[in-house]
Amino acid sequence: MAIKSRKELSRKRIKMRIRKVVNGVAERPRMSVFRSCKEIYVQLIDDKSGKTLVSASSRMKDVAGQKITKTDKAKLVGKLIAELAINNGVQTVVFDRNGYQYHGRVKALAEAAREGGLKF
Repeated sequence: MAIKSRKELSRKRIKMRIRKVVNGVAERPRMSVFRSCKEIYVQLIDDKSGKTLVSASSRMKDVAGQKITKTDKAKLVGKLIAELAINNGVQTVVFDRNGYQYHGRVKALAEAAREGGLKF
């Protein structure tokens, strides 16, 4: 995987520094956020078995059809992931911001997931 810019290299370094500390297990999975220019994706990952338990994104039918801002889409994805996680028996997670600043869309997603009932 080629790193395109200094900014991307910095994010990769921060991501690796975070991942040394943060890992998820089946009863407390890692909630990993990926933010692209237009979309936002989130997964609940069991690092011990290497499997994704639940995932949600702004490309899902519930969210994609709406004409709202990217931050509002992130809030909807946060509520959606909380709902899916609770339906699958997950109450607590470990938040992995994936090298992004805890600001804007990442923060909106996290706060919406907390409001939806996830504990982290």
